[in-house]
Amino acid sequence: MNAYDEYMKGIVQPMRQELVDAGFTELTTADEVNEFMATTKGVSLVVINSVCGCAAGLARPAVRQAIEEVKPDHLVTVFAGQDREATAAMRGFFEEIPPSSPSIAILRDGQLEYFIPREQIEGYPVEQITDHLAGVLKQACAK
Repeated sequence: MNAYDEYMKGIVQPMRQELVDAGFTELTTADEVNEFMATTKGVSLVVINSVCGCAAGLARPAVRQAIEEVKPDHLVTVFAGQDREATAAMRGFFEEIPPSSPSIAILRDGQLEYFIPREQIEGYPVEQITDHLAGVLKQACAK
């Protein structure tokens, strides 16, 4: 590992831990993503995490608040720009959607049901993002 990678690994650790502390499982390799997607049943919330300000100030806080209201069966995350293979593998399961980070996907039995791209996160109040996500999760989990 080069000095840059080592530096970034330390910088992003609190950003990773924020979701782990909220109950998310990190998928850091393509194999972990593929295994999860092949075996998962029920509703999954996937967060494509990022180092950007809208991830820190909007996406992660909104996700943490939304899952306090309604918790899907599975909570997983990949980290764009850090776990490149895992992120590419996850994005491969919804390839009709342009790459976007941060972003939030709601899956049922491994199939994409709803997607919130960066364009619906950046520039919006955290309360609006929370309400949007909680509403989608309530519908998905009620089926």
